[in-house]
Amino acid sequence: MNLLNGAKTANYLTTGFWGDQCIKEASKFCNPNDVDGGAARTSKWTTLPNPSNWNIDKSAPYLVYVDNETANGFEFNDFPYEAIPQGMTLVADMSSNIASKPIDWSKYGVVYAGAQKNLGPSGMTLVVIREDLIGKHRHDTPYMLEWKLFNEAPVGFFNTPSTYPIYVAGLNFKYMLKEGGIHV
Repeated sequence: MNLLNGAKTANYLTTGFWGDQCIKEASKFCNPNDVDGGAARTSKWTTLPNPSNWNIDKSAPYLVYVDNETANGFEFNDFPYEAIPQGMTLVADMSSNIASKPIDWSKYGVVYAGAQKNLGPSGMTLVVIREDLIGKHRHDTPYMLEWKLFNEAPVGFFNTPSTYPIYVAGLNFKYMLKEGGIHV
């Protein structure tokens, strides 16, 4: 809802259960374009078409993919960034592998991750948003999902966050930095 900016279509690469869920949710707000044409689904998530065969709608503002599908055992070792049209925002769900390998942040517009696998306890989600993408939300975006509202909040947050998961994740980040496990 924050990225459509009036567009009717968005690109989704489905590599397993969670990618499939992304498409189902997106269909409530736009016409999701299944970039691989359902080939991965047909193969029961065992193969993915060559990126040169992906059907990316170049008029869509973004492409979403799940970097590690734990339910089906698929993980990108090297995402084919060259397949994404220049200027298209790349969005990744990294819930299952955030903080497990270096990330080239310059390639992404949005990265989101549930904290419960690698960062901290349940109850917190990490969302990294490129600043130029903030404020392009649909007019009907619920205020609790509107990035601009949170970005402009006078005290750094719009509502009272779940403090315990944030505290524990902070301890984990501190430990990982100390042990050399996170590259910043």
